[in-house]
Amino acid sequence: MRTGPPRRVLAAGLVSLVAVAACGVQPSDVIPAGDPPSGAVAPTTTITLYLVKNGRLNAVTRPGPGGRPLFNADTLALLAAGPTAREQARGLTTDVPPEAGPFSVTVNPAGHLLVTLSTPAGKLSTLAVEQIVCTAAATVPESTAQVTVIGAGQSVGPRSCPG
Repeated sequence: MRTGPPRRVLAAGLVSLVAVAACGVQPSDVIPAGDPPSGAVAPTTTITLYLVKNGRLNAVTRPGPGGRPLFNADTLALLAAGPTAREQARGLTTDVPPEAGPFSVTVNPAGHLLVTLSTPAGKLSTLAVEQIVCTAAATVPESTAQVTVIGAGQSVGPRSCPG
């Protein structure tokens, strides 16, 4: 006796359906895996710098070196060093000249920051002063810091970050 193509297709479909139905995940109880992870989490330190793009300040974050925080003077030195290759590719620059460093930063009791640089403060561009002010103020996020930039007997400020 010969079976027609429709019966073969039907038989193959039924065999496939039974095979697929037998491959399901079997139910089980909760499997204990122990306690959740615990312990100290390694700190992630980021640095906020204010670089320039199209004549405007742009906040840029970078990972801190080795997970350790930088002091204000170290962060300001990064401004004078300029943007990374990746930041340059995004059109970012700096107006802070390399000869402005080394920097020192002093905090008075009222939270006022004094940034001392190695070049005349009055010869810095407005953008360079704003970069220094905003980058220094970013290290004191809990308050609106006033920053005075001092160099070679000249001072600019006190100023707050314009935004």
